[in-house]
Amino acid sequence: MRIRMMRAQGGGWLVALLLMVLLWAFALPLQAAERPPGSAAADQAERQLERPLNNAPVWRAVRSGEEHTTNVRGPEAGVLIQSEGNTWRQLRNGPITEYGGWLLIVVPAAILLFWLVKGTMKLQEPRTGRLMKRFSGFERFVHWGTAITFLLLALTGLAILFGKHVLLPIFGHGALAALLDVGKTVHNYVGPAFGVFVLLMILTFVRDNVWQAIDAVWIRRAGGMLDGGHVPSGRFNFGEKTWFWIGVTFLGLTVAISGLILDFPNLGDWTRADMQTANVVHTIGAILLLALSFGHIYMGTLGVEGAYQSMKTGYVDETWAKEHHEVWYHEAKAGKSGRP
Repeated sequence: MRIRMMRAQGGGWLVALLLMVLLWAFALPLQAAERPPGSAAADQAERQLERPLNNAPVWRAVRSGEEHTTNVRGPEAGVLIQSEGNTWRQLRNGPITEYGGWLLIVVPAAILLFWLVKGTMKLQEPRTGRLMKRFSGFERFVHWGTAITFLLLALTGLAILFGKHVLLPIFGHGALAALLDVGKTVHNYVGPAFGVFVLLMILTFVRDNVWQAIDAVWIRRAGGMLDGGHVPSGRFNFGEKTWFWIGVTFLGLTVAISGLILDFPNLGDWTRADMQTANVVHTIGAILLLALSFGHIYMGTLGVEGAYQSMKTGYVDETWAKEHHEVWYHEAKAGKSGRP
């Protein structure tokens, strides 16, 4: 019996020895496949043993901005996280929203105060009843097309930028999300139409917005808004020309082009940095354009008697033409203006 037990024990040691040999044989390929010490994978493996759930090396590599391996195709497809996006978010939600919001409050408030003090600029002489054609049907179509698309973009853009600050407490998360979803769709599709109208506006009115010597008089007297006096001008005065070149042309094209870039984020080799730059340019340009438009809208409605009628019907009374655009009035009467 004792001999059998010794033989059984000897057999057990033999089995154990064989198991150890087999484990050692299988471990060799695994050891050969291990990454060399000091590599990112080795550091992470060691960290998981020492400090479980601490993935700092992995996220440090992900946030480095370097290209990694991915099956997705396109620019920056291997960059999992672009850290500069946080800088863009802070800029958009910080200074742009804050200072832009104040600008869009202060400008209309100043215009309202000016109107309450000075009132509407009235005609100094009675109307004659004789009408002059100031704008053609095509010119009014271009103007109102630009104005309507601009107002739609302004309303939806303001909701997108300031919605969480102004509309969220009123509508709540669900309603605001639905509203912004519709607003974003309208904004994306109306934007290209606005760009087309801006180009038409520039081509239609550019030759009437060149500098004239009489514009210097308008500048010195601020268009007569302060003293209420009559200031002669061509078909468009210097204030209207300023709106045309800075507002419609420069800011209008800036907003339209940057908006098109945002409409097609995956076109060509555009990267996330390109989209963030376009968004900043688009937002700042849109805020400045909207702030300037308040002055243009004021002068075309409450600011000057008869101004709105000219764009609504295309015609103005001779008294209005003579008091506001005397040079154009004489040219039109002499048949030299070529307009419309």
